[in-house]
Amino acid sequence: MIYREVNFDGLVGPTHNYGGLAFGNIASQSNLNSVSNPRSAALQGLKKMKYLMDLGIVQAVLPPQPRPDINFLRSLGYKGSVEEILGEVGQVNKLLLHQSSSASSMWVANAATITSSNDSSDKKVHITPANLISHNHRSIECEFNYSLFNKIFYNTEYFSVEKPLPSLENFSDEGAANFIRLSPDHSTNGINVFVYGKSVDQPFIGKYPARQSKEACESIFRNHLIESNDTVYIQQSLQSINSGVFHNDVISVGNENVLLYHDFAFEDKSIATSLNAKFKAKYNQDLFLIKIRENEISLKDAVKSYFFNSQLITLKKGEMILLAPFECKSHIITPIIERIIKEDNPIKKVEFLQLKESMKNGGGPACLRLRVLLNEEELKSIHQGVMLTEALYEKLVKWVNEHYRDQLLPEDLMGFNLYEESKVALTQLSQILNLDSLD
Repeated sequence: MIYREVNFDGLVGPTHNYGGLAFGNIASQSNLNSVSNPRSAALQGLKKMKYLMDLGIVQAVLPPQPRPDINFLRSLGYKGSVEEILGEVGQVNKLLLHQSSSASSMWVANAATITSSNDSSDKKVHITPANLISHNHRSIECEFNYSLFNKIFYNTEYFSVEKPLPSLENFSDEGAANFIRLSPDHSTNGINVFVYGKSVDQPFIGKYPARQSKEACESIFRNHLIESNDTVYIQQSLQSINSGVFHNDVISVGNENVLLYHDFAFEDKSIATSLNAKFKAKYNQDLFLIKIRENEISLKDAVKSYFFNSQLITLKKGEMILLAPFECKSHIITPIIERIIKEDNPIKKVEFLQLKESMKNGGGPACLRLRVLLNEEELKSIHQGVMLTEALYEKLVKWVNEHYRDQLLPEDLMGFNLYEESKVALTQLSQILNLDSLD
């Protein structure tokens, strides 16, 4: 049975701003209170989706979440009209205002962990929305994502949407940003690699917090009915976390039979060799291991450029293309790219994507997408309203231009007008995507 890669990209929301909320995300903290451009951010994301669609990749859209999250604020005891609540929170707790207004749901690599039906014993696609408890502004995304995935992957004959893991420190889950699937091709049963930064036995105490727990990875493995022989747990490098690598996809990227990684990506530097041995024993062929050494690009420059947060995509002929942030078009990264393309591996081309608005908040091309492997029957059984077409792309571009601001100041988050604008926009978007009300 043939499986295809389907990219679900997060559509940037109307309240896109720079709140500096993600401790350990250097770009996010560095751009605190900068003026944002929600319209440009959304159009940049849509252009990326269109580019992939034109390459022949199946592309889908995930809508933004309603922000500011008034229900969240009401749950904390704020009362009165929406205007009154926003005014009070803006005066007494600006941090809470930023948290409730964050558009971070755009980075859907954190929205869930997905297991292909080819890897689960019940032959269903398993989806676990991430609880995202490491940061308050992200943890409030969980309930919406669970509801959204049930709407999109509604056919229980093919899909099993699991409940998020309990909101407990030991089960901190950040989604597919810490997951790698390796196989000769998408249609072959794969090796599922879970990368974690901390565990009960090895609590992480460092400059920045480790977000993904081993216990969360193990729970997802059990819930998704994956064979133990096809599962590997790898500890993220503590040095990389302290350098601002908050998710594994900031320091390594894998696709089919290729693993592109930094020398300091994993705590055990011999783990790539072990992965290759497992791969060869299972498939009778080697992995293409592409290691980037510290003297080629430092951890600091890796985080700054987001080179490893590139998307690695297989085209129809089996060759791969690396979709890198525009910021990687520099004298530091260029020699690495030239080396990769010249070496014996499937990566034959690199393209640079302009995602400046997302990058300033610490999210590159891979952060914006959730990769799902589906066979033809599964693809037909999802909600078709979110599948990107030329017509939908044009509608969404028009919708963004009509509803999004080209400038958003921090103080604008207090305004009732922004809330109303966002509400109207999402009501219209729900009609465009043929989804139940998004507000």
